[in-house]
Amino acid sequence: MEFWQIAFMFKWVTAEQLKIAVKTEANPYGEITPKQYKEITGQNFETQAKA
Repeated sequence: MEFWQIAFMFKWVTAEQLKIAVKTEANPYGEITPKQYKEITGQNFETQAKA
């Protein structure tokens, strides 16, 4: 998680781009949890609704 904290802090990634690194059912190879995403960005992690 430390890498992603640094990347977000230095604006190497946006909050939207960071969503790609979150481990979910659809992305089992993610590197951070939704809780860690919130710790890094201050925003709740929400996936896109399926149509």
